[in-house]
Amino acid sequence: MSPTIPKARSGPALLTAAALALGGLCVTAPAQAAVDDGLVLDYKLTESSGSVAVDSSGNGRDGAISGDATQLAGEGLKLGGTNAHVRLPNDIMRGLDSITVSTEVKIAADQGTPYFIWGLGNTTNGVGNGYLFTTGNSYRASIATGNWSTEQTVNAGRDLARGAWKTVTYTLSGGTAVLYEDGIEVGRKSDVTIKPSDIGGGITTANYLGRSTYSGDKYLKGQVRNFRVYNRALSAAEVHDLGFVSLEERVARDLETLVLGDTTNVTTDLKLPLTGPNGSAYTWASSNEAVVSAGGTIKRPAYKTGNADVVLTATATFGEASAVKTFTVTVPEDISDKQKVEEASAALNVWDAQGIRGNITLPTTGLHGAKVAWESSNFSVITASGEVARPANGSQPLEVKLDAAVSYGKAKSKWTFRVTVLPLPQVEAKEGYAFAYFTGNDLAGENIYMAASRGNDALKWDELNGGKPILNSTLGTKGLRDPFIIRSPEGDKFYMIATDLSIGSGTSWDSSQRQGSQHLEVWESTDLVNWSEQRHVKVSPDTAGNTWAPEAHYDEKIGAYVVYWASKIYADTDPSHSGGTHNKMMYSTTRDFRTFTEAKVWNDPGNSVIDSTVIKEGDTYYRFTKDEGRVSGCLDIMQEKSTDLLAVDLPTTNPRNWSLMANCIGKNAGTGAVEGPTIFKSNTEQKYYLFVDEFGGRGYIPLESTSLENPDWKLSTNYELPRAPRHGTVVPVTKTELERLHSAVG
Repeated sequence: MSPTIPKARSGPALLTAAALALGGLCVTAPAQAAVDDGLVLDYKLTESSGSVAVDSSGNGRDGAISGDATQLAGEGLKLGGTNAHVRLPNDIMRGLDSITVSTEVKIAADQGTPYFIWGLGNTTNGVGNGYLFTTGNSYRASIATGNWSTEQTVNAGRDLARGAWKTVTYTLSGGTAVLYEDGIEVGRKSDVTIKPSDIGGGITTANYLGRSTYSGDKYLKGQVRNFRVYNRALSAAEVHDLGFVSLEERVARDLETLVLGDTTNVTTDLKLPLTGPNGSAYTWASSNEAVVSAGGTIKRPAYKTGNADVVLTATATFGEASAVKTFTVTVPEDISDKQKVEEASAALNVWDAQGIRGNITLPTTGLHGAKVAWESSNFSVITASGEVARPANGSQPLEVKLDAAVSYGKAKSKWTFRVTVLPLPQVEAKEGYAFAYFTGNDLAGENIYMAASRGNDALKWDELNGGKPILNSTLGTKGLRDPFIIRSPEGDKFYMIATDLSIGSGTSWDSSQRQGSQHLEVWESTDLVNWSEQRHVKVSPDTAGNTWAPEAHYDEKIGAYVVYWASKIYADTDPSHSGGTHNKMMYSTTRDFRTFTEAKVWNDPGNSVIDSTVIKEGDTYYRFTKDEGRVSGCLDIMQEKSTDLLAVDLPTTNPRNWSLMANCIGKNAGTGAVEGPTIFKSNTEQKYYLFVDEFGGRGYIPLESTSLENPDWKLSTNYELPRAPRHGTVVPVTKTELERLHSAVG
């Protein structure tokens, strides 16, 4: 049988569609050899109509196409992502000790997770129960005899590129599984103990292309073609022939997928990709560097000089193959200074103007880079830089007028804000504790729960809201983990921040650290019961792969909160975050949890650290951090101290600005592996509690020590924590606040 080459795989067809200048290169279709020996079934999926996926192997194992699928003739089967899939015949792995499954797939950029590209096996009550599958999410293939806990996985260690045709192939024989991408091996596992025939004893009734054996998973969104199953493991040479993509075609495919969006009215810097999904490296050139640089920086032509058309040329290179593609970028002339001032003035805001409870953000730079100078009608209450001195408790609120002088060039404007500063609250003793936490790696657990102590007993707790979440997420990943509550220094305002992460939705731990959220989830409250609308605030740079376990501490020296979290920071030249790096602690400062300074490195010992928490005693800050790289001697929590909260430690810092006081804290206290520390002082005695997450055992457990300076952490006894708490925070509360929690959400 001669090979069938779909049009979209043809180099010339791709180049014509993209209108590329090839610089003399002659691009031909890849020399693919159709491997027929051992075919169980073969779906070309190039039909133009009908609901049958025709089996070209000659074995009569046609499939059934259903859902929001569209046949694109030579371009394969388009799957809409709602319910489109191909159902394969039952029992196709019966008697197979070895197998090869291969398909061409083009995953949509907005593919939801978790998802299978294909899955062969069984489903019981909506849960996979013995199966073989491949997914592009942390590109991997797994074979299992039961649910996910029985999976034996071969992994490429990265996501499969989206928006580009890829040939994905899995082979299994003699206990060795091999994963390929475009004919090249990308993963191998040599200790697989399951054979395809073991699944269901040969009986499989949930065999799908484009659908998972887990009913709750997402359907595949994108395109598929040339789906093949073999009763043997193809050799590396055969897989190479089946999926090989020439250098010239890689370049052509990458240029076909290279888009910059609407370039007819560009006023902000462009993000110019440096690599393509098929591995090409892009270099850029500009016909007018003064307007659009080769790095994508935009500088608009001066006011009344007219718009500028600039040609950006992208050269894609892979090995010795290269080709170019051009884009015309129209940059409109700049607006007038007067208009800049008007827009900058209108964009100014003083948050919580009618109920100011602490220092506020008064920016000195506005929209378009306009300058902003502030004046206060009462500098003893609000300074020009936003420091606030509240009236004494029992006094009347004070009204203050803030004038903002906005200027750009010779244009000027003046805006006035009238604000109200509230008196200080009454100082009350702390007579209890509140505890915010999440409960697990599933969708139900990735919400914020709360518990309240029984009076001043830090070891006895009652779940609030009937053990149901008090906050859910509607933004970002819609998963909430690691909640942290901080009380304002004045005492009458609380901020809650949390990690934006949902492992329960199927995100892998690797993917969540490469393409995870760069945002924090934020709420505020004055009573711990009624919380504001959720805010989704970007704090990490674009080079960050994750933003984990945020916490904060108020720094009197700067009059602002220091917010810190763990991130993997990738190189500027690695926009796909495919390289290797480690978690380091980052920080930013804020006065209102709305406006944050640029993130900077806070703690990078050269190996991975996460989950920092801080307590201050006297003039000393004590920091507890999960050591993931044996910085301190073991994979556990370490304790450090410094007199400067913003002291920075880098791999070159010697000696370190934070001195090590204790390490292996959990191990030395007799626990299993622990992380997610939260630290607080007893309201009634000279004792400190360190709640830690024994993530492989009991969950949160309390440690205690009578000293921070000379720590001796031991496991507390006779404790009753909420059910299944995970990384959270404990905050001391007054009697009024504790009673309100018990009565309002108890």
